[in-house]
Amino acid sequence: MDHEPADPQLAVMYCRISEDREGGGLAVERQRQDCDQLAAQLGLRVVRVYEDNDLSAYSGKPRPDYDAMLNDLRAGMAGTVLAWHTDRLHRSPVELEEYIDVCESRRIATHTVKAGLLDLTTATGRMIARQLGVQARYEVERMIERQKRAREQKIGRGEYCGGPRPFGWESDGETPIPEEIDALNEAADSVLAGASLRSIATDWGQRGIRTSTGAYFEGGSLRRVLLRPRNAGIVVHLGREAGPAIWDAAIEESKWRSVCALLKDPSRIPAASNVRRHLGSGLYVCGPCSSDMKSGSKGTGQKDYHCRANKCVSRDLIKLDDYVQLAIFGRLSRPDAAQLLAERKDPVDVRGAQETMHQARAMLDDFAAALGAGDMDMQEWRTASAAARARLRAAEAELSQAEKVNPVVGLIGAPDLDVRWAALDLSRRRSVLDFLMTVRVFPARPGRQPDGGYWDAGAIQIEWK
Repeated sequence: MDHEPADPQLAVMYCRISEDREGGGLAVERQRQDCDQLAAQLGLRVVRVYEDNDLSAYSGKPRPDYDAMLNDLRAGMAGTVLAWHTDRLHRSPVELEEYIDVCESRRIATHTVKAGLLDLTTATGRMIARQLGVQARYEVERMIERQKRAREQKIGRGEYCGGPRPFGWESDGETPIPEEIDALNEAADSVLAGASLRSIATDWGQRGIRTSTGAYFEGGSLRRVLLRPRNAGIVVHLGREAGPAIWDAAIEESKWRSVCALLKDPSRIPAASNVRRHLGSGLYVCGPCSSDMKSGSKGTGQKDYHCRANKCVSRDLIKLDDYVQLAIFGRLSRPDAAQLLAERKDPVDVRGAQETMHQARAMLDDFAAALGAGDMDMQEWRTASAAARARLRAAEAELSQAEKVNPVVGLIGAPDLDVRWAALDLSRRRSVLDFLMTVRVFPARPGRQPDGGYWDAGAIQIEWK
């Protein structure tokens, strides 16, 4: 169906530069300057300029200004399109055919700085446009193949493959930033000691530690940063660990895997209704029946801890927490605290686990090469690679248990213990309590106690671990 042709002296201009940097490295502004000169030579009046910056025509992702230009051309805004080259307009045959359909019926001319005039109203002009489109498509695909091969080679050498600056390193991805590396290690230790991601992110914000883009950290963004294999000096390809990197690790691999195991533990992400809001919720034990205790409120509004299962016992929440915290302070202030609270963990053969992982990865690479060369069929590959992957997973699981930071580190013998305790978030305080003691709560004796008060400390039994 033919449409009323628009005024050929009215032109629209389209400029685009993609992330692949095709087009001689020209920026959008440079393209616009060249198109302005072309418009002056042809005596055209540019009525609108469309710009899509850092959007690839090859990728197939929407280009807002390109789509707006087609709609305006359909509405008869202009009779001429100006572009630096045809590959700035389209590199997809489907897009090209849509463009031809719009321009042919409306007799819209396409003038380019590098490819000259394209008359899409003639069979010859359309053939030339399609040939240029095929050539552009071929060049992009060839470029992608070269980039993919170069990336694989860099990954094989353990090199950084580019992208936004990773937190902890300069923009080259390999030069460490000491302040950020220290922050990563501190955060890993804090997570293993029981601190919440939110509290660590808040602390970073107060200290002026920002993301690589200058934003404030939140719990989610901090979690993503801590889970990155690059922190342990490991290169990732297609979402999988691909081998050791040439840059120095920010966090020891065993510690990093422990952090990952902890952060990925489903039990660490409770439902909103199950979030612990008090020191002893789920940790204090009912003396009579050994059920755990939970917090609640009486009819008067006073908060208490009570037996979850049988309602055997109920004690004032604030007084019980204060009593337990004083006991913690006393234990951590003892001269022999460092010896008594030595780290408790099963030894892990870190070097052995790392060597097993290295061997398993090498075997998987050999099996893949044999499959590609035809020396191994698919069934043989599945059987052999399954065993290697099982060894790899077992070694990773062993390493994830190698690091366990004692939650009382930094508290033992501290002269300002009350200040340091107050600075801890609730999750870290609960970790200290759980590490040090089991608190069994029995029913209080009625009436005034021997000390003249009504708080029955004798009904609280603390078992030190």
